[in-house]
Amino acid sequence: MSPVVARTRSELEEALAGVRTGGGRVTLVPTMGALHDGHASLLAEARRSSGTGDAVVASIFVNPLQFGAGEDLDRYPRTLEADLEVCAAEGVDVVFAPSVDEVYPGGDPQVTVEPGELGTVLEGAARPTHFRGVLTVVAKLLGLVRPDVTVLGQKDYQQLVLVRRMVADLCMGVEVVGGQTVREQDGLALSSRNRYLTAEERRDALALSAALRTGAATAPSGADEVLRAARAVIDAASGVELDYLVLTDPDLGPPPAEGEARLLVAARVGSTRLLDNVAVELGAAAATGES
Repeated sequence: MSPVVARTRSELEEALAGVRTGGGRVTLVPTMGALHDGHASLLAEARRSSGTGDAVVASIFVNPLQFGAGEDLDRYPRTLEADLEVCAAEGVDVVFAPSVDEVYPGGDPQVTVEPGELGTVLEGAARPTHFRGVLTVVAKLLGLVRPDVTVLGQKDYQQLVLVRRMVADLCMGVEVVGGQTVREQDGLALSSRNRYLTAEERRDALALSAALRTGAATAPSGADEVLRAARAVIDAASGVELDYLVLTDPDLGPPPAEGEARLLVAARVGSTRLLDNVAVELGAAAATGES
């Protein structure tokens, strides 16, 4: 069954009116479109956790506020018809696909969400205005859809952490679920930007996931060994320009001596910037939690 496509705020409200009056729950999966199997897994997770009378909403909106000067806003893939097919296959009830004017009437908002110190490191250091744009649009989508639950992928891990922080700090009353990263058979994390890679660049990009696997495998030996092993893989790779490779705790603070940690990498392959990360259990026997 095809989802209802809402392009305006009033159409969105109308599409969800029956769910709200019937006491159903609403789950939102926010996306920028160009949906792949990773997005499909998030939609499937939303559908599995929803019952009769509930609604799954997917938003498809390429948010200009999170793109900096010289980034790929203009060439970011827009594939709405194919995206609607993915949404239909995963049982999405409503697709909210607004225009920029619908989300930002009157132009850029005068009030935005500042990400704080956590938004200035890692991705925030490379893209200083990025997370202000991300959190502002997520806050707007949460306000428009008014979901009980929102499902975000773990591949953009810093984004997930910041959205959780925003929801907690601003008392938004939404449960934030982190969906597992989906990978190709060779380990490459699925991303809408993978389509920018040439065949040779795609082979080079495998160094990112290989570095994470290698580092995580040394977790019983501690944080220093995790980073050393992962860095050795990156250093041996061709065509990969490393931005950062860090080990943190699950909230992106300093890593613990033992216990849950996160290994994150960002690098440029050709003209494409790629992110990846994996959960690591430091000081314990052999443990990695695939992200």
